Amino acid sequence: RIFVLGIGFFTLCFLMTSLGGQFSAKRLGDSPFTIRTEVMGALESRGVLRRMSDMLEMLMKRMDILARLENSTDFHKGDEARFPLDRFQPAAGLMERIQAIAQNVSDIAIKVDQILRNSLLNGKAMEGRRDQCEVPRDPKYPDCAGKVEWMRARWTSDPCYAFFGVDGTECSFLIYLSEVEWFCPPLPWRNRTAAVPSPPPLQAQAAFRRDLARLLELIGTGKESLSFMKKRIRHLAQQWLRAARRLEQKLAGRQRDQKHILIHIGFLTEESGDVFSPRVLKGGPLGEMVQWADILAALFVLGHSLRVTVSLKELQSHLGVPPGRGNCPLTSPLPFDLIYTDYHGLQQMKQHMGLSFKKYRCRVRVIDTFGTEPAYNHEEYATLRGYRTNWGYWNLQPAQFMTMFPHTPDNSFMGFVSEELNQTERQLIKANKVSSMAVVYGKEASIWKGKEKFLAILNKYMEIHGTVYYETQRPPEVPAFVKNHGLLPQHEFQQLLRKAKLFIGFGFPYEGPAPLEAIANGCVFLQARFNPPHSSLNHEFFRGKPTSREATGTAVFQVSSQHPYAEDFIGKPHVWTVDYNNSEEFEAAIKTIMRTQVDPYLPYEYTCEGMLERIHAYIQHQDFCTTSSLPPSPKTKSPAMQSPPSPLALSPNATHLVWSPSAGRAPQAWPPVASLQAWVSEPQHTCTETCRRHGLVCEPTFFRFLNKEEVFLQLSIACDSTEYEMNHLYPAVAENVRECYLQKEPLLFSCAGHNTKYRRLCPCRDFRQGQVALCRDCL
Repeated sequence: RIFVLGIGFFTLCFLMTSLGGQFSAKRLGDSPFTIRTEVMGALESRGVLRRMSDMLEMLMKRMDILARLENSTDFHKGDEARFPLDRFQPAAGLMERIQAIAQNVSDIAIKVDQILRNSLLNGKAMEGRRDQCEVPRDPKYPDCAGKVEWMRARWTSDPCYAFFGVDGTECSFLIYLSEVEWFCPPLPWRNRTAAVPSPPPLQAQAAFRRDLARLLELIGTGKESLSFMKKRIRHLAQQWLRAARRLEQKLAGRQRDQKHILIHIGFLTEESGDVFSPRVLKGGPLGEMVQWADILAALFVLGHSLRVTVSLKELQSHLGVPPGRGNCPLTSPLPFDLIYTDYHGLQQMKQHMGLSFKKYRCRVRVIDTFGTEPAYNHEEYATLRGYRTNWGYWNLQPAQFMTMFPHTPDNSFMGFVSEELNQTERQLIKANKVSSMAVVYGKEASIWKGKEKFLAILNKYMEIHGTVYYETQRPPEVPAFVKNHGLLPQHEFQQLLRKAKLFIGFGFPYEGPAPLEAIANGCVFLQARFNPPHSSLNHEFFRGKPTSREATGTAVFQVSSQHPYAEDFIGKPHVWTVDYNNSEEFEAAIKTIMRTQVDPYLPYEYTCEGMLERIHAYIQHQDFCTTSSLPPSPKTKSPAMQSPPSPLALSPNATHLVWSPSAGRAPQAWPPVASLQAWVSEPQHTCTETCRRHGLVCEPTFFRFLNKEEVFLQLSIACDSTEYEMNHLYPAVAENVRECYLQKEPLLFSCAGHNTKYRRLCPCRDFRQGQVALCRDCL
């Protein structure tokens, strides 16, 4: 009896599962191409239902026979008759249930039979349409035929096509190319109900946050690099919160849209190698992790909605990447307003987003330590001119690249923060400074090699301290007179800097955060002047970097010192840049530094408030998804077309152009056009240098206002001819031949680069005190 019941129950479950499988393919969101499977399974579905009904009826008969046999046997057992009665009642109840199930199955069989008949008729009609699909010849979709041809040959190359319903038929190609991608026109026979436009959801407003605990949860665990970033955020938490309160008062209740932001730290993913995490505790470079920790803190404190990923699998999940090899678009619209990532993450997104990468790349912000100049960013131009790089060719707006230091105005300056001191701490540092104590910048023993000569000179005047990583059984190879503390936690390293008089660099690492931290703690930073400047031509480290660092029109990356920002933006008495190969100059600098009294100094743009101010302005005002068009080139102008009058006017002293008060309503531009000044460079100067000489900053977004023939006339520049060409130095004039050049490609507008042949038209603007990234009215 138990055996029969078990067999019956198992059979029922099996048959129900089989029946369910006939309908499981037709679920919400399934492709339209599964109809063939359903129609082909129609007869089998009927058969399953009939077999289920027959087996239930047979099961019922067998149970009835067993019940009678048991009743008859137990009837002769006298006093024990009550037990079979108890057993018989549940059996009778079970039979009633089976009878009810059999009746329901019979009813379902009739209804499903009707549905499948209708499906078969519809399927035949659909099959007729499928056989009749032809590639449309629509001039609005010139790539359609070529894409269909590609699909015929390659649709099995990536499982994502089958995921979207492609099954090798012509119609499936056309439906995919018109509804998932956008290379073919919609098919007229497709039932595509026009969606009723729903009112846009109310934009949530960002509110400054008062607690960073939730951010620490978002960052996650499992990597030493993540632990380092969380420690840094905890250490600076009170400074972030105080800075947020000051910025909130400055904005005076101004409304701020809350953005949904994905932060994908690509260099920490296993797929990119994650060489940083294992070296966190061994003296490896921490600059990138310092910056990422500060970016996370700033975005969170500003009140935006964040998602943080450090794995490719998480990235794919958040983006909605379909299964496969990354050739298909995302399964749904991108749910993020902004994505902050690095070059590794950018490459991962391109590999897995298909056509969606091109559609959504305007929302990406690339954290880029050294910067990417327009000449290296524009793929066609860089290829033609031979500007080779391992990281460029992305065709993004140059301002989408965000740097650690303000190398070039072509990119956006992101930065990081250094710890601020209160007045009590500043006084304590001044009182406890040891004028004969020096700390060497360099945590890896390899940095010390070959530096014995000037270390010996420094040792004559100062006690030298190091923070070189070493393992117990292998002491570092540093001179015996150096007091090495080993790798120190950040707070202990800060205490060491607060006692030291001098922080000395050995030429590497380039442009890290430590020199700013040392200066903020009252140290003088001494660094080497590179003669000749280091570049991709003479130093392996710079080979392949996507920037010329304003060297020349030939695009060679050059830096004149270990930390150009400290040299150019801070300078003496806090920063000394000398030739280490000149022993007399080096020794004289040490003597002077020992006599010089300096206070702790931190540029405003590297404070928590400065960084919050900058990122707030970028998020609220930078929009790379709507582009402004250039005026048509002479070849495309019709005779009836007239260029609008220039909105610029000659300044009162007739040296440069400014925005004309009579220009009417100013365009919706950021930075505001009222800050614009147009100057003409000298042949040997870049636009960055030209603007700096006038106490201004080059602003590439203003190039579009200068890229007009009338501007040359307003500046009294005679042009015998004017040409539109692709060149990162244009607009410019070759005065010796009276030839003027305008920019043909907006992505090539650049503040960097010069050529002795040209004088460039340079767009400049003012800037906030201590905040070079923002104009006076930019906040």
